[in-house]
Amino acid sequence: MTPPIRIVFLDRDTLADSVTLKAIPFEHELFVFARTSPEQVAERIAAADIVITNKVALRREHLAQAPHLRLIAIAATGSDNIDLAAAREQGITVSNIRDYAVRSVPEHVFALIFALRRNITAYRQSVRDGRWQQSGQFCYFDYPIRDLAGSTLGLIGSGSLGQAVAALGRALGMKVVFAQRRGQAQAAGEPDRLPFEQVLAQADILSLHCPLTPDTQHLLGLEEFRLMAPRRPLLINTARGGLIDNQALEQALRQGWLGGAGLDVCVPEPPPADHILMRLLELPNYILTPHIAWASEQSMQALADQLIDNIAAFHDGVPRNVL
Repeated sequence: MTPPIRIVFLDRDTLADSVTLKAIPFEHELFVFARTSPEQVAERIAAADIVITNKVALRREHLAQAPHLRLIAIAATGSDNIDLAAAREQGITVSNIRDYAVRSVPEHVFALIFALRRNITAYRQSVRDGRWQQSGQFCYFDYPIRDLAGSTLGLIGSGSLGQAVAALGRALGMKVVFAQRRGQAQAAGEPDRLPFEQVLAQADILSLHCPLTPDTQHLLGLEEFRLMAPRRPLLINTARGGLIDNQALEQALRQGWLGGAGLDVCVPEPPPADHILMRLLELPNYILTPHIAWASEQSMQALADQLIDNIAAFHDGVPRNVL
């Protein structure tokens, strides 16, 4: 008798309790862990046929101790926590979730943009501090407020999320430009795709939507922020924390090279209390949210549904969303 397929979910707490998992349509044993520390990974996946992980890292040394493992089902889009080369060498299929947050992430991007462009958090704090009463009139103008219409939205990354952000920007009357990969010239017939450095120099708002790879690690550093300084743009990052050199970001904010920054990601997550991105919270033109751009109720449920569909498709011999 063939034993049931053993499925291990390493970090169920990365999805809200309100999210339900559809029934898995084949005989299986499901072992669900709220969280898994690096020291617990090898033991928990040792006998697994299928592993579900959102952010728990699966490295070469872990995979080498999981001889039965055939599928890693990532409960997210990003795959930088998986050793893909080691998985391929061991014949392990890796699947991810795609296009599930094409509303949630762009809406969060613009929530950050609106908050910074209109200085919502700064005005809220000043009201709490009694500034309205001190002003002696019906309003006051301590922080600049700027419309989005007519401004230039620069996007690094032109996948489904970048395209969805672009659509919202155009609807608001913004000029949208996409950055080519660094070092790549502008393609003929693509006026909205400009060289990387040109987008940095022209953008009033720059939003990141590219994956974290060795080529994009610290994509934005001191040199890039200096290129951006004349326009003092807003910087929005809902992609991966490693795309930005945080020391350079601090200097750019404190020197006024940026008009503000709204981040939803950092390294590590969560950051320690003395992390540079935590210290920057003293600035009125800086917002840090806890990696929740993707996490609308609708998007989380869509992710969970697609996760089970990926597992079922693999079992049926027609794997999908394979990396």
